[in-house]
Amino acid sequence: MYTVKKFPYGTFSWADLISTDQAAAREFYTQLMGWGTADVPMGNDQMYTFFTVDGHNVGAVGPMPQQMRDHGHPSVWNNYITVDDVDALVDKVTAAGGKVIAPPFDVFDNGRMMTVQDPSGGTVCFWQPKKSIGAGMVNGTGAMIWNELNTWDAAAATAFYETVIGWTFDKDPNIDYWYIKNNGRYNGGILQMSKEAHGDLPSAWIVYYNVADIDATVAKTKELGGQVMTEIMEAQNAGRFALLVDPTGGTFMAMQGNSPDQWDLNGE
Repeated sequence: MYTVKKFPYGTFSWADLISTDQAAAREFYTQLMGWGTADVPMGNDQMYTFFTVDGHNVGAVGPMPQQMRDHGHPSVWNNYITVDDVDALVDKVTAAGGKVIAPPFDVFDNGRMMTVQDPSGGTVCFWQPKKSIGAGMVNGTGAMIWNELNTWDAAAATAFYETVIGWTFDKDPNIDYWYIKNNGRYNGGILQMSKEAHGDLPSAWIVYYNVADIDATVAKTKELGGQVMTEIMEAQNAGRFALLVDPTGGTFMAMQGNSPDQWDLNGE
């Protein structure tokens, strides 16, 4: 078990699904991943559902706001980066060519957050923890193991996050892939998309969840009404993975990691 007490600045610490059909999404993921659930009232007769593994929060699903529904927005997994001061980053985001999609706001007494879009089109959330650090468990089976930006402009994306967050990057010698380093530890990746492989897909951050058996997960996804968007692929020395879509349209990666101990995502 890979439990977390604190996430260092600049580390991915949380992911949640904003769904067009919260009940259907909850049913899909609990069956696919074996997650437990815990509901927390949001007001207006709405619930935020935490997904759990051995009592530790590993993700969540919430209802999509009406404004997003009105614009025909599909369900989306949000990726969160821990920061010290959300408000202090507003000017840095805009100065670096990004956009503030949702200005800083308090999430009850759990933390403070904002949503931004980088110059390449990737949307991500910044999280300033108060009562909630984010995930209570990472890397292990059923938990978040990696976060990745698929983008049409990796140069613009790397420059933005280096300026705003302070990340550095190691370029893969074989493909157009940049490994994110946060205080010397690997913390995700950035992939330069190609027309041949990605068609007209928009730039987007994608969350990876660790599974015990990727073949069984792919088969179960189809059985539960989800979609399998890629064949099972292999990342050298890392594991096997596939891009999946839940029945409400949420896109995520399932990955059978070779050894969770090799991942540097975990906090302190």
